[in-house]
Amino acid sequence: MAADLSQLVKAYDVRGVVPDQWDETLAELFGAAFAQVTGADAIVTGHDMRPSSPGLSRAFARGAAARGVDVTEIGLCSTDQLYYASGAFGLAGAMFTASHNPARYNGIKMCRAGAAPVGQDTGLTEIRELVESWLDEGARTSQAPASGAATPDAAPGAITRRDTLEDYAAHLRGLVDLTSIRPLKVVVDAGNGMGGHTVPTVFAGLPLTLVPMYFELDGTFPNHEANPLDPANIVDLQKRVREEAADLGIAFDGDADRCFVVDERGEPVSPSAITALVAARELARHGGKGTVIHNLITSWSVPEVVRENGGTPVRTRVGHSFIKAEMAASGAIFGGEHSAHYYFKDFWNADTGMLAALHVLAALGGQEGTLSALVAQYDRYAGSGEINSTVDDQTARLAAIRAAYEPQEGITLDELDGLTVTAADWWFNVRPSNTEPLLRLNAEARDGGTMARVRDEVLAIIRG
Repeated sequence: MAADLSQLVKAYDVRGVVPDQWDETLAELFGAAFAQVTGADAIVTGHDMRPSSPGLSRAFARGAAARGVDVTEIGLCSTDQLYYASGAFGLAGAMFTASHNPARYNGIKMCRAGAAPVGQDTGLTEIRELVESWLDEGARTSQAPASGAATPDAAPGAITRRDTLEDYAAHLRGLVDLTSIRPLKVVVDAGNGMGGHTVPTVFAGLPLTLVPMYFELDGTFPNHEANPLDPANIVDLQKRVREEAADLGIAFDGDADRCFVVDERGEPVSPSAITALVAARELARHGGKGTVIHNLITSWSVPEVVRENGGTPVRTRVGHSFIKAEMAASGAIFGGEHSAHYYFKDFWNADTGMLAALHVLAALGGQEGTLSALVAQYDRYAGSGEINSTVDDQTARLAAIRAAYEPQEGITLDELDGLTVTAADWWFNVRPSNTEPLLRLNAEARDGGTMARVRDEVLAIIRG
C-alpha cells in the first residue's frame, strides 16, 4: 500500500503523535525533502522543550546534511526566535514544536529564507509527496527509508551550533522604545514552555519587577496546557496578578509565538484590543501611514482604530498563511488575529508574541493610568468569543443560516471565509473547521444584550 502522510502533514505544518505517527526516521526524510524542495544550500533549525524535540531536530539536520546542505542548529528556542534566525541569517528554517498541543505531539514549522512560510501551496505538498515516494521506494527495495533520500555524489553538509538568544532579544528591544517607561510589575506565565527560556533575556535591563510562573522547561506540561486561548489555562495567572497587585499579566503558549494579556484586575484583554493598540503604535512609528491586516473575526474596533490613526485596514481570511501572503503583497506594517498571533513588517512579516508584549509594556509604562483604562479605548464592542458546535452537516447548517438572514432588510452577507452576516449594530461569522465536524461562531454587537440575542439566534439554527 502506498505511503500516505496526509494525517501528519497539515495545511501549514507537520504535526502528529510521536512515535505513533512519526519518528526520527521520518524526520530525517523530511530534512532531505526540505533541502530538495527549497533548493537551500544552508538552513537553520531549532526546537522546543518537548522530550522528543532534540532527537527529531537532529535527525532532520542529518537528512538535510546528507544532501549537501550546511545546517546551523540554534537548539532550544521559541518559534519566533527561529524566525529571527531565518530572517537575520537569510536561511531557510525548521522549528520543531507542536505549539500548544499535548506532550505526546510534535511537529515542524518550516520557512524559506527571510521567514517566508512553507505551507501546502508553497512547498509543503511537494515535501510530503517526496517523503511518501521515498517510503514507497524503501518498501519495494527493502532498504532503510532514509537511504532512498541520500544523494550519493553530494559531499555531506556541515552541522554547527550557534546561540542566538542574546541577538534575538537585542533585535526585539531595538524595535520598541522602552528606555523611558515607568517601573512596572508584570506576572508572566510561561506554561512550562519556551517563554521560560526567552523572557529572562528579553526583559533583562528593563525597569520591570518580573514575577515568573512555570518557567521550568517541561514538555510534559505539569501545571496546565500551554494554550492560553482556553480560559481554564489562565486562571492561575489571573489569581497571581491580583495577589501580587501587579500592573498586568502575560501568558505565552508552548512555543512562545503567541501572547495573551490580562489587566491589573486579572481580566483578560481581548486580542482584538491588543491588535488595535499595537496598530496605533506601529502607525505612529511609520508617520501615520501604512496598511494593517486583520482577519475577518477581529473586532470592528480594529479597522476603526487603524483609520483613526491614518492607516488603511485590510480584511483577510483566518490563518497565518493568508495574513503573511497579504502582508507581503500589500507591504503592510502590521497584522493581527483573534487568536493572538501578531505579525510585523520589521520582523520579516512573521508572527512574534514577544514583540507584541513589548509594545504593551511600552504603552502602559509610557503613561500613568492602568491597563484596563488604557485598553478601554480599543475595546468598544461586546464579543461572544469563538463558540464551537459539533454538526452532522456543515454545508446544510450554513445554508440554513443563509436562508434565515438573506431576506432581511439592511443585512449584507459575504463568503470570504465561511459566512459573515452584517447589520448596522451587529455582525457574526460562522466558519467550518477543516479538520473536525465543527462550525465556529463569532458574534459582535454594539452592546451586550444585542450580542447575546444574535448569538443565541444563530446557535439555535446551528444546533438545529
